[in-house]
Amino acid sequence: MSTPSPSQTPPPQNPPPAAAGGLSHAERQRLQQVFERAKKCLQKADYAYAHDLFSQCVSEDPGSLVYLQHFRANLAQMHPKAVAAKASNFKGLPGFGGGRAVVAKAAGKGDWSEAFAAGCKALKKTPGDTGVISEMGAAAGELGHSDCELYYLRWALDLSPQDLDVNRQAALALEAIGEFDQAIGCWLRVQQQRPNDEQVNRAINRLSVEKTIDRGGYNPQLLKGAGEVSMPHPSGVAEASARLKYDSPDQPPAEAAAAPVTLTEEQLRAAIDANPADPQAYAALAEHYTALGRLHDAERLYKKAYQAAGGGDLALLEKLEEVFLTRKRDAARVAEQRAARQGGPAGQKLAEEALREANQAEAEVFGARAERNPGDPRAQFEFGLRLKRVGKFREAVNPLQAARADKKRLAEVELLLGECFQQIEQHRLAIRSYEAAIAACPTTEWTDLRKLALYRAGVLAMGLRDLDTAEKHLTDLASADFGYRDVSARLDKLASIRKTH
Repeated sequence: MSTPSPSQTPPPQNPPPAAAGGLSHAERQRLQQVFERAKKCLQKADYAYAHDLFSQCVSEDPGSLVYLQHFRANLAQMHPKAVAAKASNFKGLPGFGGGRAVVAKAAGKGDWSEAFAAGCKALKKTPGDTGVISEMGAAAGELGHSDCELYYLRWALDLSPQDLDVNRQAALALEAIGEFDQAIGCWLRVQQQRPNDEQVNRAINRLSVEKTIDRGGYNPQLLKGAGEVSMPHPSGVAEASARLKYDSPDQPPAEAAAAPVTLTEEQLRAAIDANPADPQAYAALAEHYTALGRLHDAERLYKKAYQAAGGGDLALLEKLEEVFLTRKRDAARVAEQRAARQGGPAGQKLAEEALREANQAEAEVFGARAERNPGDPRAQFEFGLRLKRVGKFREAVNPLQAARADKKRLAEVELLLGECFQQIEQHRLAIRSYEAAIAACPTTEWTDLRKLALYRAGVLAMGLRDLDTAEKHLTDLASADFGYRDVSARLDKLASIRKTH
């Protein structure tokens, strides 16, 4: 019996993991093998089978930008003349029109793998269905994968630059991560078609104010189509990177002309190919990806740079750690903002999980840094602070005690120690640390830290029935800020207790 060709062999049927959770090492290895098979099929022009394999990768790991880029590149080879699909143009065609609804229904149930699988299946028939693409972007955003969310939206805008719904969705996604300039640009494209829409005008005005308040984090490439994956065509001709062709109101030609000249992704890749043992070549491409918001790719390249350097370059290691932490923090921030906008227990649960993951990631990274720098009180402080955030109060004590060597932040350290001691019910040690924090604060300034230390000491002493100590600290606090929290009510209660004893 002859061996079936790849196009005749069905994709692996391993049960997909929950897309909202993390993949195990074994699952990632399995998925990477599927991905490598898909790339080989693409190179052999077996686009249909490659689509099925890339679909599996995208469905099971919707946070991987690399998988998504290759999925789109293969789809472009399958349908080189794909255009934006409007429902009116395809009315009556089998399978068209329900793709977006299927994706939304599965996502609404939290069945993320099924949602992305449905989207991939729909795009195989109608690759220009911007409704499906934007719905997959919304699902990626729900999971906190902001880089993939923006990639889907950029893809939809490639197909239909003036689409009102996609521009609105892109504006909200960009606002959620603080990209106010580009969010305004999306709203301006909506305004061109809806000049009398008050909601659009208010959004532009509000974002203009927020932009003035917070000018940091502008990344003009997120929805400009730059940095696409460059896949080899079977004939050997390199596929051109897909780029947005519409005019961008938020980036006039004069500003674009004034931008500094930088190496392209192709040039940076060529530098790696020319000298694969040079860690700086990988680091340069990683920096390029970081500027584009492609944090997964940047993290992968920094790992290669660190390995190429022999695992001893601490500067590269810290850059790798920072990209990893930035990705986790961004995911937590986006999830929190989305939960605040949309409400509901599902969104809140995702936000809480994303925050837990970000805090745990910080604890691990700063723990490694503290281990590398045992005599650095700042490194010990950062580690102790992160341990406290994840609820490891007992473990946080030792690094925080080591951080006392930094006299400039002694008051803050003692306050944190007091809170840790209180959590593990070492109340006398907690009182001692709170009072040390008070003593370390400048006596001429009523800082928030000094007020909080007095409050913590007074409340704890009151709970321990040490009325004299409680009255002293709470009275000192009330003399400076009588409206601080419930200090006045606590002083009244102290007076009442003294009358009855």
